[in-house]
Amino acid sequence: MTKPGCPALFAGSGPLQKAGLPRTSKAFLNPPRLREPLTVLPGVGPALAAEARRLGLNSLGDLLFHFPFRHDDFTSRRRIGELKPGEEATVEATLEQIALSRTRRRNLHLIRATVRDDTGYMQAVWFNQDYLARLLKPGDTLLLRGACDGAGGTFRVRGHEILGRGEAGLHTTGFVPVYSTTEKISVKRLRGWLGQVRPLMARLADPLPPALRAGLRLPFRADAVLAMHFPGSADAGRQAERRLIFDELFLMQLGLLSLRQRFAQTRHSQALGQEGELTRRFIAALPFALTRGQLRACRQISRDLQRPAPMQRLLQGDVGAGKTVVATYTMLRAVEGGRQAALMAPTEVLAEQHYFSLARMLAGMGLRLAFLSSRLKAGERRSLLARIAAGEVDIAVGTHALIQEDVVFPGLAVIVVDEQHRFGVRQREELAVKAGRGGLVPHALHMTATPIPRTLALTLFGDLETSVIASLPAGRRRIKTWQVPESRRAGAYGFIREQLDAGRQCFVVCPLIEESEAVQARAAEAEAGRLAAGEFARYRVGLLHGQLPAAAKQAAMQAFASGETQVLVATTVIEVGVDVPNASVMVIEEADRFGLAQLHQLRGRVGRGPHESFCLLFGDPKTGQAERRLAAMTATGDGFRLADMDLEIRGEGQLFGERQSGLPDLKLARLTRDQELLSLAREKARALLAGDPGMARPEHALLRDELERVFGDQLEWLRRV
Repeated sequence: MTKPGCPALFAGSGPLQKAGLPRTSKAFLNPPRLREPLTVLPGVGPALAAEARRLGLNSLGDLLFHFPFRHDDFTSRRRIGELKPGEEATVEATLEQIALSRTRRRNLHLIRATVRDDTGYMQAVWFNQDYLARLLKPGDTLLLRGACDGAGGTFRVRGHEILGRGEAGLHTTGFVPVYSTTEKISVKRLRGWLGQVRPLMARLADPLPPALRAGLRLPFRADAVLAMHFPGSADAGRQAERRLIFDELFLMQLGLLSLRQRFAQTRHSQALGQEGELTRRFIAALPFALTRGQLRACRQISRDLQRPAPMQRLLQGDVGAGKTVVATYTMLRAVEGGRQAALMAPTEVLAEQHYFSLARMLAGMGLRLAFLSSRLKAGERRSLLARIAAGEVDIAVGTHALIQEDVVFPGLAVIVVDEQHRFGVRQREELAVKAGRGGLVPHALHMTATPIPRTLALTLFGDLETSVIASLPAGRRRIKTWQVPESRRAGAYGFIREQLDAGRQCFVVCPLIEESEAVQARAAEAEAGRLAAGEFARYRVGLLHGQLPAAAKQAAMQAFASGETQVLVATTVIEVGVDVPNASVMVIEEADRFGLAQLHQLRGRVGRGPHESFCLLFGDPKTGQAERRLAAMTATGDGFRLADMDLEIRGEGQLFGERQSGLPDLKLARLTRDQELLSLAREKARALLAGDPGMARPEHALLRDELERVFGDQLEWLRRV
């Protein structure tokens, strides 16, 4: 009989059952036993339970969802008389006799056994497993996995089981799961534990609404979990994995979209009306025409700003795509509406660059700009804060200091957050709340200079709407990029000197040193001294790193921007925001130590003027990943293509180097592989919330519970809907 709401596909004669997926007879709630500790299993004491915690296994429920990373195909069963030399097979046989046999090699002991079935006898051999001579007894029925060596028909045993002792077939027959293990918890022990909790798998609740599950032709969760561990066929395993990957992605999208929905329902912003004279004057005064991507982003932002619900939008584009112009447009929309705007950057160097850029673009427009710098003296800071509080500042620029308690904006309507990828889901919401005043939160434009693959944007930034500037402004040249081995360093320095003699300037970025920022600063100081005394002795060499006092950083940047210094030796503090059009050469020392996204950002510091520009990647990569990163850099200047390649090379968990707070882990899903399922999950999550915003319908009760379990207290509000 088919379950209610499910098509014949799930009946016993359907393709899932033909593929070997079991059929759950009726729906269950998750049994309370899932919360029990592993110590309820026979033979699992406190020490073994502590070891299991290294694998993330604290309860029986954790064990059920500790999935194998592969299955060994042990489906070939043979009788002794059917074995062929070299063929891997599983044989069921009765033990006749067994003995320990020592060899001339000191560290090699053999266990030799004679076994039989109804087709004949054979010799079975184990290596260095002396205990088997005591464990196995004549008359035992064994399942042996291995192969005949062809010379005399000796069967070399890879694995074995003793039938009748509780684990029949777990290790030697069918599709045998292989798990992540520790030194004290073997894969065989894990299989034994999972064999014991197998009855619990059939009682797992299914959070997917029946209509959604049936419409996507997905197996029940209980069936999928069982088939992930012990599939009846390769096809059953694939279908089970597809169901569980969809679960991960669907729950993530549902959680992120729920957060966005909650934010829109519980927070309010000032509706700014339509575009006015100030923004039109700004666009008309630009020395270039906006690209189609910039115009599209401005239209999307304009629509958001006209609503009383707070804008939460991510603006991304390649290096030099013109994101700052769009951000400026967004802030001007607040100013022309009689309100204030703020731009927040993660570092003071970047914040200061934004301030100078805004001052240039908005010169002559009568706007009141302010830079909230850590260099301000106490009296200067008090004066600036008083001006902001009195509404005498139209646009304020700074770091996180902008949202401290002593900074009061009487009319903050828009906040632009640069380098958004440094903030997690929870931090984005906290930022909006802290920046709000008088019951209103500002519209927020989150901006990133790191192009993000669409799949990653839907996960890391799934709670935001997204605007993408895909095209570069007219006239931007591709930066010629070369990988320079150590053997060609002298020639590279000669090329750089030619560029300097032609009036250009050069960045030299020191290697990424993980120990501390102070260690990296010392490396930059040493390199600046070496170059000033050696290869670049005829030129003026500057130094910039994060450990310098704020005034020294400002002086170093101004000297380089004005052309007073021709070479700037720096750490990655210049990764984003630094704009010196005359700089035409970027040198990155030990480039193989940097991530691909960071290399692309550093390269983007040159090529910002009319001159042909170059990026020299010094270093001899020691790993395959490093070789692929440098090869990608020389192959393309397209940041979006590089972002996809970075995701493929490093994996989604390492793309930004830090976990995005508020997001659950992905155990099975892989964004580079499961793009189609991710888009499907996004579509279905959006549709479900559109029809039932609070997931209050009875058929969504289990889904609400599962969402809270996955996201934790991040979705505590669901209980109150």
